[in-house]
Amino acid sequence: MVIISFVFFTALVGILTWLLTHKDDHSTSAGYFLGGRSLGGIVIAGSLLLTNLSTEQMVGLNGSAYKDGFSVMAWEVVAVIALVAMALFFLPRYLKSGITTVPQLLEERFDHGTQTITTVIFLFAYAGILLPIILYTGARGLSEMVDMRALTGIDNDFVIIALTAALVGLIGSVYALWGGLRSVAVSDTLNGIGLLTGGLLIVYFGLTKVADGGGMIEGIQTLIKTNPDRFNSIGGPTQEVPFPTLFTGVFLLNMFYWTTNQQIIQRTFGAKNLREGQKGVILCGGLKLLGPLYLVLPGIIAYHLYSADPQMRSDMAYGRLVRDVLPAPLTGFSSQ
Repeated sequence: MVIISFVFFTALVGILTWLLTHKDDHSTSAGYFLGGRSLGGIVIAGSLLLTNLSTEQMVGLNGSAYKDGFSVMAWEVVAVIALVAMALFFLPRYLKSGITTVPQLLEERFDHGTQTITTVIFLFAYAGILLPIILYTGARGLSEMVDMRALTGIDNDFVIIALTAALVGLIGSVYALWGGLRSVAVSDTLNGIGLLTGGLLIVYFGLTKVADGGGMIEGIQTLIKTNPDRFNSIGGPTQEVPFPTLFTGVFLLNMFYWTTNQQIIQRTFGAKNLREGQKGVILCGGLKLLGPLYLVLPGIIAYHLYSADPQMRSDMAYGRLVRDVLPAPLTGFSSQ
């Protein structure tokens, strides 16, 4: 049932994306890479959110919460500051210049050599650092959600992760290569709706399991009573996000990520006008405020349920929680 629901929802997103975008003009670079500069605020917000909330966020940040508790929510909180800066300061200048990439802006400001160096750095960072992390965490999360070991009969963990990563990469490539930016943005928005819905459902069912059949409030009370240290939002010196780093590394990384990272801001370059672009960025910032609910709290729920298991690793926690607490059809839906 999990596989059927996964295939169904994946196909549904693909069909809806094709219906909405198959008439787009991809004959020009603006049409293919910038969606014809026709993206509205809601689509931009949805695409920004889902581009950010890829598997390294869902699996990784919940895994960090499994280890350190609520202090890792600093990434989500500080991101809102960077998004406001993007909307009010950076985006007006980007759209006014008419650029399509950040390296292009650097070429206009400095020289072609600077553009080349920056392009090489970005390509290496995406292909050599970011993409492997996304594929690994996506494969790890999906394999835990659908129990790929039992499904395939393969007992080798490396083989399972490699095959699942290839599947995740193939599905993602179809949208990007055949449909251009607008297809990616539309599919991101559709998946984003499912992601937010699924994330909140995971919290609901997880809390009811913590409460042993009781309500969400009882589940929260149980978590606070049994794991009070997990709700300390001030990171200690031995944790992943020590409190002083909010004003140094965490802030600088968020500013880079939300204001200069080509993978992210290309969505805003496709805005039909400045107002729609700013609307999308600010709306994304508002949705990021909800981030601790589905990016941190599930990790704490998983810690409550699985910390006694010596074989449980932090990067397995989110997928295991999804598989255990959601009904089978919703597990496939949350795997999108």
